Amino acid sequence: SCGGGGGGGGCARVEGTEGNPALERCRALGLPQTTWAHPAAHSVEEQSAAVGHLEGVLTKNLVLADKKHGTFVITVAHTRDVHTGVLGKLLRLEGKSNLRFAKDEVLEGQLGVRSGSVSPLCMMNAPPGIKFAVDKALVEADLVNCHPLRNDRTTTMKSKDLLEFVKQSGHEVLILDYDAAPPPPKPQEKGKKVPKQGKGEKPQKKGKEKKAPKEGAKDGEKKKETLLGISHSKADAFSDWYTQVITYAEMIDYSDISGCYVLRPWSFSIWETIQAFFDGEIKKLGVQNAYFPLFVSKSALETEKDHVEGFAPEVAWVTKSGDTDLAEPIAIRPTSETIMYPFFSNWIRSHRDLPLLLNQWSNVVRWEFKYPTPFLRSREFLWQEGHTAHASYEEANEMVMQALELYRRVYEELLACPVVPGKKTEDEKFAGGLITTTVEAFIHGSGRAIQGATSHHLGQNFAKMFDIQFEDAQGKKALAWQTSWGLTTRTIGVMVMVHGDDTGLVLPPRVAPVQAVVIPIPNSKCKQEELQPYYEKVAADLEAAGVRVRIDDRQNYRAGWKYNHWEQKGVPVRVEVGPRDMEQGTARLCLRHDGSKRDAAAAELPALLPALLEEIQAAMFAKAKAARDASLVQVTEWKDFVPALNRGNLVLTPFVDAGDWEDKVKEMSRAEALAGEAEDARTATSVAAKTLCIPFDQPPLAAGQPCFVSGEPAKHWVLWGRSY
Repeated sequence: SCGGGGGGGGCARVEGTEGNPALERCRALGLPQTTWAHPAAHSVEEQSAAVGHLEGVLTKNLVLADKKHGTFVITVAHTRDVHTGVLGKLLRLEGKSNLRFAKDEVLEGQLGVRSGSVSPLCMMNAPPGIKFAVDKALVEADLVNCHPLRNDRTTTMKSKDLLEFVKQSGHEVLILDYDAAPPPPKPQEKGKKVPKQGKGEKPQKKGKEKKAPKEGAKDGEKKKETLLGISHSKADAFSDWYTQVITYAEMIDYSDISGCYVLRPWSFSIWETIQAFFDGEIKKLGVQNAYFPLFVSKSALETEKDHVEGFAPEVAWVTKSGDTDLAEPIAIRPTSETIMYPFFSNWIRSHRDLPLLLNQWSNVVRWEFKYPTPFLRSREFLWQEGHTAHASYEEANEMVMQALELYRRVYEELLACPVVPGKKTEDEKFAGGLITTTVEAFIHGSGRAIQGATSHHLGQNFAKMFDIQFEDAQGKKALAWQTSWGLTTRTIGVMVMVHGDDTGLVLPPRVAPVQAVVIPIPNSKCKQEELQPYYEKVAADLEAAGVRVRIDDRQNYRAGWKYNHWEQKGVPVRVEVGPRDMEQGTARLCLRHDGSKRDAAAAELPALLPALLEEIQAAMFAKAKAARDASLVQVTEWKDFVPALNRGNLVLTPFVDAGDWEDKVKEMSRAEALAGEAEDARTATSVAAKTLCIPFDQPPLAAGQPCFVSGEPAKHWVLWGRSY
């Protein structure tokens, strides 16, 4: 591993290729490389802070397009100033050229990279019409460092090997000889623009330049998370925006194992609030907490065929103890049915032993092959998993619905995120289960749905496999009816995506670790020491009223810096206290969710603020629900289906609900959306539509209403969307 900046995560050497197509291609071509993992770098400055100490030259990468001359991938030394006029001459473009940054559709659709991840390695995806040009200084360098199609990795290669990679991808290499270039026009010359960053590396607007952390700054001098504002727009670069928000809010940090993250106190506190609510509610239902082993034997995991097939690609195995091979591989739990149910078989003998209602708070490991996303899709995550056994189908079904209702309440009452409760189709239900119910959330910023939590009626399938029998009241042997239900730290990611804005995190008051931050604002006539008794009393009164409050009276930061810091962290209310407030017995309240401000008497704050926090909670839910409802449309014909998805909608359709037609919709919607372009199978999102659920709240379905795709009589309305 190695030290470095970039949010304090440093960097660590990556073993193997991680399934990265660029690294796989290097291996196939016999081109040596070393790849390093580090926090996502959205600019050359951030990449330099993370890996600038490595041997080799960093690159600056631009994708430029000209209507007459086509599209160019330009790679230069990271210190090089790039002027489009000079570049046009170096490329020997005939006539007048007008090089501009290419659109995101070119990056993602033709180069297979997202904004911020461009490098020469993306030429493996480039069609023949896209040209590649490289700085002569890089050609003459020994080692070059660039992103391997993702901006949380940096790959070191010999310059000659990197150029060979481009050539083997079927592209000519154009050399940019800056030593022979004409001098660029002076900055004041009208009409001349000097791009500082490549497309995807955020060209900085004049007058709004954001300073990067100084190279070599000591850890702890100033936290990177609050030195910068959010530079990506939620509307225009959702994925990059999300990464910045959770990093700058100090919610997450990156370990050296891909897909495994540090939940910092700010996010873990939110999880603790969810835990406290849910744990209290399930205990009211008679559920008890227990803990079962992390490991499961291969034979136990494979007891239920459909179940293990559903998880097989994601199971992580322990195969060695030191240097010694284990006699049998041991799986790390992806879920605990096969760990718990042998014990259920031992513990259940009579109907008097039922119901058995257990819950476990734990971590699980699912070795995802798709690119991981913090909170949403990770290789290790925290969750609760409930497992129950009952004497009848009806009792088990009641438990399923009680758990699902609690999940709805977590999302809607705690996180202010509206959800759609419903039942999964046969194709989408839990492997080995009888019925799967779900709450489905919607991310308005990306136009995608996300499964919030699921509650499964397992029927008697697992009872048969694990011999979970009981003697009923009549003395007859019967199989138990079972349920399982789970909620994960994905909840936090959904909340961030639903409520966050271009300033940063926006927290619902009920889960905010800090609900109000008190910030004193001294001046030259009134020092902070004079204000201290007043602002400390304001904070103490709020704390006594049950408000989670913090004072930020650090004197090494200006008030504006503190405002930005706490806004990025999403604190619902900022309480500003200055000399005039002390004189008048007031305070200024600044609300994070809508930016409004109001003055209030300090004596009224203990009664006012708790009520105000509830108003904020309700307003956030109402706003999110209105956005979700505006994006939920009904479609009755196929011709309107993909266009509705392309507009970022959830789509409710009459559907025959047959597995073959469900598969056809996925294939047809993917084909129509891609229009012949390729889609990376490892991405965490897809352009294909999938069924989200059969909503419990069903609109009227006319007799004989045809299915929107097959034309056969529809069985019910089904909710579709593009999903995480």
